[in-house]
Amino acid sequence: MANLEILVSELPTLIQSLKLTIGDSNEITEQIVLINNAQEQLRNIQKLIAQEFQFQNIKTSAIATLPRIDTVASLFISSVGFVHPAIIKKFGNSETKISLTELQSKIDDWIEWGYFLQAIATDILSDVKLINKLNDINHLSLYAEFQILAERLQIDLVFENSHILEGQIQKITNSQNELFQFQQKLNYIFNTIKNSRSLLNILLGASAFYGKSGFALEWLDDNHELIISSDGKFKELTDILNERDFFQEQIHALIIQSDTLKEQAEEALKKIWHKIRISQEPIISQQVEIVPKFSTQKIARSALIIASSILILGFGSWKIREHLSLTQERSAIANFKSAQKLGMEAASLVQSPPHLLKTWQQAETKWYQAINLLDSIPHETSVADRAEEKLAYYRINHKSITQRILIEKQALANLESAQKLATEANLYVQNPPHSLLIQQQAQDKWQQAINLLEAIPKSTSVYIQAKEMLPNYKTNYAAIK
Repeated sequence: MANLEILVSELPTLIQSLKLTIGDSNEITEQIVLINNAQEQLRNIQKLIAQEFQFQNIKTSAIATLPRIDTVASLFISSVGFVHPAIIKKFGNSETKISLTELQSKIDDWIEWGYFLQAIATDILSDVKLINKLNDINHLSLYAEFQILAERLQIDLVFENSHILEGQIQKITNSQNELFQFQQKLNYIFNTIKNSRSLLNILLGASAFYGKSGFALEWLDDNHELIISSDGKFKELTDILNERDFFQEQIHALIIQSDTLKEQAEEALKKIWHKIRISQEPIISQQVEIVPKFSTQKIARSALIIASSILILGFGSWKIREHLSLTQERSAIANFKSAQKLGMEAASLVQSPPHLLKTWQQAETKWYQAINLLDSIPHETSVADRAEEKLAYYRINHKSITQRILIEKQALANLESAQKLATEANLYVQNPPHSLLIQQQAQDKWQQAINLLEAIPKSTSVYIQAKEMLPNYKTNYAAIK
């Protein structure tokens, strides 16, 4: 029990390591090792909890309140400094003691989250172009860059000195060019996050948004939204899209400010030049242009014919455009509604896991179809903005379900391999007596089979089957040992 108390007391620090900072490839590799170590420690806690259950002969989780483990209180959120609701859920309820059964369930969630992070890390490390782009991100965050641009436009104009004014006008012009470049960068980042079908590209856009500050994947909330952190602040990944309006408003204000400053400086400079101008204004000669005479009636008749032709052509083209626009609008609305329906169906399918692999695949297909429908909606339609907002959210859900499918497939593979190893182990020990080598080989196979079964996450459809098989496998292993 003492070992369990020690491990539980280390849980807050341990769970904090279950995150993935998006950045340098060497750091990502190191983090995979840390995640693996954290998962291994979590499995050790699970084993100790199982031993505690066996020792106390506890039949219901209602009385498993860990009265002897005072360190459970260290799981209070205040002790780790997190305030985001989703991060609070990552650690659990800070107001009550956690039962052994609840702790087991949370450990399963944490281990599965580790698998999700490992899958993302592996995808990143396997993409050389993506790694190069991430390694090249050495600029400031968008917030820091914008702050610098704003400070550069805090200029007190010197109206009496032409040389200083010229320098200030050049400084304002340079700042305007930087503002334009910043706006282009801003559009690129937000368009990448909104329009990318790949979660990796979305993460690349987020990396460009945060710059050298970097960010980390912290947790998945109840709606499968990725919670990220940067500089100690937590938000949903898609919340970055909401920052676009803020930046655009601030950039617009700075552009107006810079135009006003430039106009004032140029006007002051003109006045200085006017005072020192010695030369006279040039005399402008007036020339009378002789226009040939035409018949008024002919001009009026020609104009009427031309105007009538333009009116007819214009009306016809307007009707065509109106028809196409209406058709496009109706199609866009229909696609948007269909995508919403598919999204709700996909979300409904995966409620209250575990599920069979087929169910996860059906949900993945629906998310994929919904994404394609939203992606086909033209920008000029009334539902375009809403479609773009949902796209990033749907793509993250699709990626999450894809990872679930990989976990389910791995669980099935573990179960099949364990059964195969058990069959081989049984074949080894038929027709006794056996040599020490044969016994050792059979024992190794039973151990491998047990390890495979124990690695199957609780959230998978074959977990119960694996749990039922484990006692028999351990009995056979002990018999040989």
